[in-house]
Amino acid sequence: MSAIAQVKAPVGQAPGGRETTSPVQALGETVAQRLFPGHLELVPGLNEVYELELALCESRILTDSEIVRHGAYFASVGETPTNHYLMCRGEPLRVADHSSSRLRSFFQENQFKTGYGTHGLFPYRGKFHPQMTKALLNIMGLKPGETVLDPMMGSGTVLIEARLMGIHSTGVDASPFCVFMAKVKSEAITLSLAPLRAALEASEQVFQFFSSRSPDDGGSKSPATATGNVSDLRKWSDEPGGRPRKEHWTVVDLPDGLEAGPVRDFLLLAYLDSAGYAERSQRKSHLVQFKSILERYVFSVEKIQRVLSGVEGDLGTTTPTLGDARKLRMHDECVDGILFSPPYSFALDYVSNDALHLRYLGIDVDELRSNMVGLIGQTPRERVENYRRDMESVLGECNRVLRAGRLCTIVVGTNNNQIGKALDLPPEKVQGTDEFLTEAGQRQGLKLVRTFTRQITGMANTMRTESILVFQKIPDA
Repeated sequence: MSAIAQVKAPVGQAPGGRETTSPVQALGETVAQRLFPGHLELVPGLNEVYELELALCESRILTDSEIVRHGAYFASVGETPTNHYLMCRGEPLRVADHSSSRLRSFFQENQFKTGYGTHGLFPYRGKFHPQMTKALLNIMGLKPGETVLDPMMGSGTVLIEARLMGIHSTGVDASPFCVFMAKVKSEAITLSLAPLRAALEASEQVFQFFSSRSPDDGGSKSPATATGNVSDLRKWSDEPGGRPRKEHWTVVDLPDGLEAGPVRDFLLLAYLDSAGYAERSQRKSHLVQFKSILERYVFSVEKIQRVLSGVEGDLGTTTPTLGDARKLRMHDECVDGILFSPPYSFALDYVSNDALHLRYLGIDVDELRSNMVGLIGQTPRERVENYRRDMESVLGECNRVLRAGRLCTIVVGTNNNQIGKALDLPPEKVQGTDEFLTEAGQRQGLKLVRTFTRQITGMANTMRTESILVFQKIPDA
């Protein structure tokens, strides 16, 4: 008989003194009921262990009123709905009538996780998970009025969440397109609705304005660098499939009231978003794609502004900046927290992915590539070595600008397969990026205090799991 079988315990008590219960009693109680006080109700759709772990941290760190204002995983506190629930309830992110049932199902199932607020403006590949970002800001102890840094901000998810929570934020990225995108998405939260609705009414004219400035189609200057004088812009008609006909050039302006910087940038982002869709799919013309995407953009802004009505003064400020995370132009110990995700450079070539949009903005793609962390080097081995060298510098800068005792959180995918291929080694023989960053952080004065693991959806062929590494800056290190 095995040792396990020989252990005896009285009914109602397991070995070691742990109490047991009947099957009926056990089945009548949920995990949430065991973990959380009865007055806290979770939002629907929490189905991963890491989500419950983060929710548990929130319930222990935040007061009830703080959970109402900016909790990530709770629908209500007693009879009071949380702001997160109010932002997400009702119709989820609006998609075009011609969208696939798979896309519609995704946003329905993930209504409380992604796509709410202005996160749904431009579905950037590899972007942060918004609900998780909110939770991480909470468990890092960041409060309204404090400042968080994202040194590799991508599409600006951290900046948007911080702003909604009243936390000031600074974002840095080497890509001008990312800076532009983060700026538009954070500004859109308070953008005037009247010109956006006017743009919907004149969507074809808006589309023709931006089409006539495309550098690939004969435009002499990109809209991002134009002076604002639009009297000499030219228009062409749209053929089936979205191909322009240059022989039909005519004069076109933006409608009155749409020339202002933030409004025009908002419309340009919608245009660039639709250009990406049109490039990937020939199902609908570029014009049709633009109209449906602009409608979705305006719907998102209207929805978030209804929730924020009357509390706009509580929003945090955002500062998206073009820069290099290896050499931050920031003072020592000037931020209260750092939250970022290094580029998935071995799984996703961000420069190639954004090439269409970068060219439209007049950016030299090759020059950007030569300075992008993760893409520097002629061979795969060189890129891995340079990536590790550069990330060591990034972590050193994080330690320098972070206040003593505060937290730095890094979200990174496990990419042993890609690294193993680059180094010509079996995946089990290489050091994963999460392992490297853990050691590098400690070398730079950042002590690992907790690791969470989550499953990645949508990138199963390249990486399946993600590590959430929470470091603390060691005082006087």
